[in-house]
Amino acid sequence: MLSSEISNKIRLTIIKTGESIELDQRRVQIRENKNGLMALSYIAPIFEAMDLEDFFENLDSSGKLTMNIGGTGDVNVNFRGIIEGREKNFSRNLDHKILLLEEPKCHKPAEYIPIKRTSKFRPRGKISE
Repeated sequence: MLSSEISNKIRLTIIKTGESIELDQRRVQIRENKNGLMALSYIAPIFEAMDLEDFFENLDSSGKLTMNIGGTGDVNVNFRGIIEGREKNFSRNLDHKILLLEEPKCHKPAEYIPIKRTSKFRPRGKISE
């Protein structure tokens, strides 16, 4: 049966260090906007939410990650930050965090800005030794 082959975990791995964390898929809701920004809404026990914050504590807002949903393969993403969820109607032992991720973009050559030549320095010819 196909469902037994897919894991219930989402694995996030920091490319630079190789450190990884696994999140339970049943506690995650993923939303994406048209600009490629993904929001992983994570509702979990407080100790798991603290582990998530600790994992990303030293990562800057453009850190490179891989995300593997259910063991289906790694996808490259950029870390953008963690914010507190707005819903506070949970029991005392649950917390709501929103993890912001972005797909890395490959720009088309037409999107690059042409660089103007600003220096008028020109070598004088062959230097004698």
